[in-house]
Amino acid sequence: MESGEPVSDGRRVAPSVAVVGGGIVGSAIGVWLAREGYAVTVYERDLAGRPASTGNAGVIALSEISPLARPGTLASVPGWLLDPLGPLSVRPADLPALTPWLLRFVAAARPSQVASGTAALGFLMKTALADHQELARRGGLSGHMRRTGSLHIFDSDAGFRSGEAAWKERARHGVDYRVISPDEARAMVPALTGAFSHAVFAPADWTVSSPLGVLNGLRRRLEGEGLIQAANVDAVEAASAGILVTTADGPRTFDRAVIAGGLWSRDLVRRLGLGVVLETERGYNTTFAGLAMDLPMPVFFDDHGFCATPLDDGVRVGGAVELADAEAPPNYQRAAAMRKKMRRYVPDLPEDGGSEWMGCRPATPDSLPVIGAHPGEPRIVFAFGHGHLGLTLSAVTARHVAGVLTGRADRSLAPFGIERFQ
Repeated sequence: MESGEPVSDGRRVAPSVAVVGGGIVGSAIGVWLAREGYAVTVYERDLAGRPASTGNAGVIALSEISPLARPGTLASVPGWLLDPLGPLSVRPADLPALTPWLLRFVAAARPSQVASGTAALGFLMKTALADHQELARRGGLSGHMRRTGSLHIFDSDAGFRSGEAAWKERARHGVDYRVISPDEARAMVPALTGAFSHAVFAPADWTVSSPLGVLNGLRRRLEGEGLIQAANVDAVEAASAGILVTTADGPRTFDRAVIAGGLWSRDLVRRLGLGVVLETERGYNTTFAGLAMDLPMPVFFDDHGFCATPLDDGVRVGGAVELADAEAPPNYQRAAAMRKKMRRYVPDLPEDGGSEWMGCRPATPDSLPVIGAHPGEPRIVFAFGHGHLGLTLSAVTARHVAGVLTGRADRSLAPFGIERFQ
């Protein structure tokens, strides 16, 4: 059995920590903890792959504190499901396995649950930007974020009324927004030449230059210090000598462990004897490299569940939710449907030539990630289930994980505990 290798700073021996998962959340945690003085080893099952965080919209969505489960969403579900290429689909073959998640989703849409979930996400967002700036300093990143704001457009009065209710709830937690006219929206985003009825501008949101670039930058820092390994973790177990982390090379002992493996955290949690309701919300996108389009900020097409973002990689059109097994074959007709819908608003969008992608967002039914210690073993900490907010919440999650590891967890983290699933 190999022992985690502590390092000495001349005064003390740094505790060793295994971070299971090298996506955006795990990599952020690894970089943050390394700068805190921990002897970190990050394990990533597929370093050559493209995890969910690399295909996201690239928005640090500080305004997005509304849980996906809410009454307006439930009212829209029947219409969405009638459209096979609409903003929500459920793969019929996976329905039996998805039923527990769906039942919890419906329960999470109760007004009291929506209010508490909004408050909880608002708590994380209060420091999310400052934490991103600190993570950039620790990771050696610069020039990768800019404040753009984001634009949300609606086709109809009904869609706008439903959306405005969520914005009013956000405003009660300090989120700034402005209802603007379609003409004002077009002045801000000249590419929007198609028809729509209402618009909302959220000034607090930021955009990164490239989600993949951010992840690679964090990984380069880890690789440069020999802190990341390509390995699949089969088990995390508590023992008297420490925490055993088992890969194909056998078990290795650490002082602490953080499970941040996205959807694949589910199996590790269950082997620890705990329950968790975690499924994959598969999303699709198309990225058009070198496309000349006057799109200075992300635009969310709220009635259709997708957005368009200007990135260094190109203009990215993506989103929607497909509830399906992570290993099921992708249905790229969903990406084509979003391109077709966007051409209603931006006729200049090409019909072909883009690069398609599908990724698996690890999602809880209440939209709250799991952040906190194992209820019976404080040496094991959880940080997964960020859904659509992996990039946005990566840095603030890393900061809170550091607090949990030192026994100084913020009391406001209670809603994110895994205890809610037991």
